[in-house]
Amino acid sequence: MFEPILRNLLSAGILPYRLAGETVEVLLVHPGGPFWAKKDLGAWSIPKGELEEGEQARECALRELEEELGSRLGLGPGDLTELGSVRQKGGKLVHCWAAAADFDPAKLNSNTFSMEWPPRSGREREFPEVDRAEWFGLKEARRKINAAQVELLDRLLAAAYTRRDG
Repeated sequence: MFEPILRNLLSAGILPYRLAGETVEVLLVHPGGPFWAKKDLGAWSIPKGELEEGEQARECALRELEEELGSRLGLGPGDLTELGSVRQKGGKLVHCWAAAADFDPAKLNSNTFSMEWPPRSGREREFPEVDRAEWFGLKEARRKINAAQVELLDRLLAAAYTRRDG
Protein backbone atom coordinates (compact mmCIF):
# COMPACT_ATOMS: atom_id res chain seq x y z
CA MET A 1 0.00 0.00 0.00
CA PHE A 2 2.81 2.48 0.82
CA GLU A 3 5.30 1.22 -1.76
CA PRO A 4 4.25 3.52 -4.69
CA ILE A 5 4.43 6.54 -2.38
CA LEU A 6 7.92 5.62 -1.21
CA ARG A 7 9.08 5.01 -4.78
CA ASN A 8 7.91 8.52 -5.74
CA LEU A 9 10.22 9.89 -3.06
CA LEU A 10 13.33 8.22 -4.55
CA SER A 11 15.11 9.62 -7.60
CA ALA A 12 18.47 9.08 -9.22
CA GLY A 13 20.43 11.19 -11.64
CA ILE A 14 23.75 12.10 -13.18
CA LEU A 15 25.58 15.41 -13.05
CA PRO A 16 27.53 15.65 -16.32
CA TYR A 17 30.56 17.92 -16.12
CA ARG A 18 33.37 19.08 -18.39
CA LEU A 19 36.45 21.25 -18.19
CA ALA A 20 36.35 24.48 -20.18
CA GLY A 21 39.93 25.72 -19.86
CA GLU A 22 40.46 26.13 -16.12
CA THR A 23 36.72 26.19 -15.41
CA VAL A 24 34.42 23.32 -14.49
CA GLU A 25 31.03 23.41 -16.22
CA VAL A 26 28.00 21.29 -15.38
CA LEU A 27 25.06 20.33 -17.55
CA LEU A 28 21.69 21.17 -16.02
CA VAL A 29 18.20 20.65 -17.38
CA HIS A 30 15.10 22.83 -17.14
CA PRO A 31 11.78 21.04 -16.56
CA GLY A 32 9.19 21.29 -19.32
CA GLY A 33 5.52 22.00 -19.04
CA PRO A 34 3.47 25.07 -18.25
CA PHE A 35 4.22 25.20 -14.52
CA TRP A 36 7.96 25.72 -15.16
CA ALA A 37 7.76 27.84 -18.32
CA LYS A 38 8.55 31.18 -16.62
CA LYS A 39 10.68 29.87 -13.75
CA ASP A 40 14.45 30.08 -13.96
CA LEU A 41 16.51 30.60 -10.79
CA GLY A 42 16.21 27.52 -8.60
CA ALA A 43 14.23 25.62 -11.23
CA TRP A 44 17.07 23.80 -13.03
CA SER A 45 18.17 20.31 -11.99
CA ILE A 46 20.51 17.46 -12.68
CA PRO A 47 18.98 15.04 -15.20
CA LYS A 48 17.10 12.70 -12.85
CA GLY A 49 13.94 10.72 -12.34
CA GLU A 50 12.06 8.29 -10.15
CA LEU A 51 13.19 4.72 -9.63
CA GLU A 52 11.01 2.04 -11.18
CA GLU A 53 10.04 -1.02 -9.16
CA GLY A 54 13.05 -3.29 -8.63
CA GLU A 55 15.42 -0.86 -10.38
CA GLN A 56 18.85 -0.04 -8.98
CA ALA A 57 19.57 3.66 -8.50
CA ARG A 58 22.64 3.67 -10.78
CA GLU A 59 20.68 2.09 -13.65
CA CYS A 60 17.82 4.53 -13.05
CA ALA A 61 20.27 7.43 -13.32
CA LEU A 62 21.53 6.20 -16.71
CA ARG A 63 17.98 5.55 -17.97
CA GLU A 64 16.83 9.01 -16.91
CA LEU A 65 19.84 10.64 -18.56
CA GLU A 66 18.86 9.02 -21.84
CA GLU A 67 15.15 9.83 -21.44
CA GLU A 68 15.76 13.48 -20.59
CA LEU A 69 18.58 14.27 -23.00
CA GLY A 70 17.96 11.70 -25.71
CA SER A 71 21.45 10.25 -25.14
CA ARG A 72 23.39 8.31 -22.51
CA LEU A 73 26.44 10.34 -23.58
CA GLY A 74 28.31 7.08 -24.11
CA LEU A 75 28.31 6.46 -20.35
CA GLY A 76 28.11 3.15 -18.56
CA PRO A 77 28.00 2.29 -14.85
CA GLY A 78 31.82 2.29 -14.64
CA ASP A 79 32.03 5.92 -15.78
CA LEU A 80 30.11 7.26 -12.78
CA THR A 81 31.52 8.80 -9.59
CA GLU A 82 29.13 8.59 -6.67
CA LEU A 83 28.23 11.93 -5.09
CA GLY A 84 25.82 10.55 -2.49
CA SER A 85 22.27 11.74 -1.88
CA VAL A 86 20.46 14.96 -1.04
CA ARG A 87 16.95 15.46 0.26
CA GLN A 88 14.85 18.05 -1.54
CA LYS A 89 12.35 20.35 0.14
CA GLY A 90 9.36 18.12 -0.72
CA GLY A 91 11.06 15.10 0.88
CA LYS A 92 12.38 13.43 -2.27
CA LEU A 93 15.75 11.71 -1.81
CA VAL A 94 17.94 12.18 -4.89
CA HIS A 95 20.88 9.80 -5.45
CA CYS A 96 23.52 11.34 -7.71
CA TRP A 97 26.59 10.38 -9.69
CA ALA A 98 28.92 12.63 -11.65
CA ALA A 99 30.41 11.83 -15.04
CA ALA A 100 32.83 13.61 -17.33
CA ALA A 101 30.94 14.01 -20.59
CA ASP A 102 30.12 16.38 -23.38
CA PHE A 103 26.73 17.14 -24.88
CA ASP A 104 25.46 19.63 -27.42
CA PRO A 105 22.29 21.17 -25.91
CA ALA A 106 20.99 21.77 -29.45
CA LYS A 107 20.65 17.96 -29.73
CA LEU A 108 18.27 17.74 -26.75
CA ASN A 109 15.58 15.14 -27.48
CA SER A 110 13.58 14.72 -24.28
CA ASN A 111 10.76 12.28 -23.72
CA THR A 112 7.31 13.79 -23.19
CA PHE A 113 4.40 13.65 -20.76
CA SER A 114 0.70 14.42 -21.12
CA MET A 115 -1.48 16.52 -18.87
CA GLU A 116 -4.75 18.38 -19.00
CA TRP A 117 -3.98 21.93 -20.10
CA PRO A 118 -5.36 24.45 -19.48
CA PRO A 119 -6.71 23.10 -16.18
CA ARG A 120 -10.31 21.84 -16.29
CA SER A 121 -10.37 22.28 -20.09
CA GLY A 122 -10.76 18.57 -20.81
CA ARG A 123 -7.92 18.83 -23.35
CA GLU A 124 -4.78 16.72 -23.00
CA ARG A 125 -1.55 18.32 -24.19
CA GLU A 126 1.88 16.83 -24.52
CA PHE A 127 4.96 18.58 -23.13
CA PRO A 128 8.67 17.71 -23.10
CA GLU A 129 9.88 16.47 -19.73
CA VAL A 130 12.90 18.74 -20.23
CA ASP A 131 12.59 21.83 -22.40
CA ARG A 132 16.21 23.03 -22.20
CA ALA A 133 19.68 21.79 -21.31
CA GLU A 134 22.58 24.13 -20.79
CA TRP A 135 26.19 24.15 -19.60
CA PHE A 136 26.87 26.46 -16.66
CA GLY A 137 29.99 27.45 -14.76
CA LEU A 138 29.69 26.54 -11.08
CA LYS A 139 28.91 30.09 -9.93
CA GLU A 140 25.93 30.39 -12.28
CA ALA A 141 24.91 26.77 -11.69
CA ARG A 142 24.52 27.55 -7.96
CA ARG A 143 21.95 30.22 -8.86
CA LYS A 144 20.07 28.09 -11.38
CA ILE A 145 19.91 24.67 -9.68
CA ASN A 146 17.29 23.49 -7.18
CA ALA A 147 18.56 24.72 -3.77
CA ALA A 148 18.86 21.21 -2.32
CA GLN A 149 21.08 20.14 -5.22
CA VAL A 150 23.72 22.86 -4.63
CA GLU A 151 25.41 20.39 -2.27
CA LEU A 152 26.01 18.11 -5.28
CA LEU A 153 28.08 20.84 -6.94
CA ASP A 154 30.25 21.08 -3.81
CA ARG A 155 30.66 17.31 -3.74
CA LEU A 156 31.64 17.30 -7.42
CA LEU A 157 34.42 19.79 -6.66
CA ALA A 158 35.58 17.79 -3.64
CA ALA A 159 35.65 14.59 -5.71
CA ALA A 160 37.61 16.31 -8.50
CA TYR A 161 40.24 17.59 -6.06
CA THR A 162 40.49 14.20 -4.35
CA ARG A 163 41.14 12.48 -7.70
CA ARG A 164 43.74 15.10 -8.71
CA ASP A 165 45.57 15.07 -5.36
CA GLY A 166 45.32 11.30 -4.81
